[in-house]
Amino acid sequence: MAHFAKVSDGIVRQVIVAEPEFFETFVDTSPGEWIQTSYNTHAGIHYGPNGQPDGGIALRKNFAGIGFTYDRQRDAFIPPQPFPSWLLDEESCTWQPPVEYPQDGGIYRWDEATRTWVSAQ
Repeated sequence: MAHFAKVSDGIVRQVIVAEPEFFETFVDTSPGEWIQTSYNTHAGIHYGPNGQPDGGIALRKNFAGIGFTYDRQRDAFIPPQPFPSWLLDEESCTWQPPVEYPQDGGIYRWDEATRTWVSAQ
């Protein structure tokens, strides 16, 4: 089985599981197009069943979700921007904070007002 995203006006409206042959007889009168996506793909990397990168072919940078954007020029699904200050990483098509997440083992949340990571503990 494969996953397909219904894209209308550049936005993912629906994601389904189907065999590619399904679309040979499927009649869909709603606007948009169905584009294949892969749940094994995140940030331009293909992951195996064990959750580790496996060298497989990454399909369209990220697994599509409702509300994602489909960028035809990049042939990529891009998640919604989580905060206005976060910037799109052109290679992975993921949003990156302007300040790296602390690597001290703590749990943090992003504070957009101060544009810093704040302890969530």
